[in-house]
Amino acid sequence: MATDTGVRESGGRFAWLRPPKFDDSGAMSLWDHLREIRYRLVISVIAVVLLFVVAFIFYVPIVEVILRPYEIAAANVRARDPSANIQVVNSGVAAPMILALKAAGLAAIIAACPVWLYQLWAFVVPGLLKKEKKIAALFLLSAIPLFLTGVVVGYLILPKAFEFMLGFTVAEAGVANLQDLNDFLALEMRMLLVFGAAFLLPVIIVMLNLLGVLKSHALRKARVFAIFGCFVFAAVATPSGDPFSMLALSVPMMIMYLVSEVICRRNDKRVLKKKIREGLLTPAEAEAEYWGRTDSDDD
Repeated sequence: MATDTGVRESGGRFAWLRPPKFDDSGAMSLWDHLREIRYRLVISVIAVVLLFVVAFIFYVPIVEVILRPYEIAAANVRARDPSANIQVVNSGVAAPMILALKAAGLAAIIAACPVWLYQLWAFVVPGLLKKEKKIAALFLLSAIPLFLTGVVVGYLILPKAFEFMLGFTVAEAGVANLQDLNDFLALEMRMLLVFGAAFLLPVIIVMLNLLGVLKSHALRKARVFAIFGCFVFAAVATPSGDPFSMLALSVPMMIMYLVSEVICRRNDKRVLKKKIREGLLTPAEAEAEYWGRTDSDDD
């Protein structure tokens, strides 16, 4: 979409960091799109880095919060089998510093979600009309709490997941279960971020529907495959491999998909009723469009 509206602004040593200008239609050249991506990425990275510095100062309580699910799981395993030798270890001279860096990084990414989600929204906005920008704003307002909710759900299910995995420790044979702290933290980071990203599913579906890209009849036809896909995704995306994590991820995703389908269905009905009032469609044509029928289906 080439246009003169995305011409680079001149002057200023930091001009390259400024996003390109665009008109109401949001038209941009390919170069301007690349500049826009660079700008959004830089802002997101700066936010994460600033919060990382703050989190690094307070990394001790952050590590304590991160280790809490493991401590609960280990205590439950020891309660069932007092002979179980389960503990976390930090091996290597640089391991304590790496642990602090990872803990601060995880906290920074989660805390910076309003910024990088906003940058994602702002990147989509130039290609949207004024009415559709309001839809993108709804995406932002709902995406932040949903992402954080997913992280919280993932954190709450971690003790059961760890307890399931630690329960296979063969204490009777004198086997000690020594967990490398950095490997454990990497596992927990993946779990929390996967849960947070998965909870964005309904926002993406509803936004695509409001933009006219995805219709409710397509969601209805794909319902069985989508539900099956939720369980497959949960089984693959949860690195722990335990059934608790899989169900904790797949069931909310399935419910959110069904809720999204209901919201999209109501929106499609509203849009079609408006087209009927404006004389753009007859009631029969609107009914066929709502159910996704074509002339070949009628034949």
